[in-house]
Amino acid sequence: MIHYTELHHVSLTVTNLERAKHFYSNILCLKEIGRPNFDFPGAWYEVNGQQLHLIVLPTSQTIRQDKRLSSREGHFALRVKDYTETLDWLKKMNVELLEKPDSISGFAQIFCADSDGNLIELNVDRNDQG
Repeated sequence: MIHYTELHHVSLTVTNLERAKHFYSNILCLKEIGRPNFDFPGAWYEVNGQQLHLIVLPTSQTIRQDKRLSSREGHFALRVKDYTETLDWLKKMNVELLEKPDSISGFAQIFCADSDGNLIELNVDRNDQG
């Protein structure tokens, strides 16, 4: 048996580091943290004790060719404090969105993607939708 304590990090491949850093730093408002001096480019972000790692690999097999938003494609989810505030911010930043405020999952969801098509779900308990 395996006993887990937490999810430590999620790694995503990107093709353009500056474009990706703009999205994760300025659009999603994540805090960039120090990263070891690997022999390949990338960036790390802190997300309430867990981490998101970006790895530049233009030949990655995990970069989606079809960039359309879909809640059924592989993605990672971040819990946000306020649905309406998050939705308004993303719209102000002109981010393409898939809104699911009444998802049968039990929480309100917003899906978006970075420039490489990596899907991100932002969700909130329905009682905290704002």
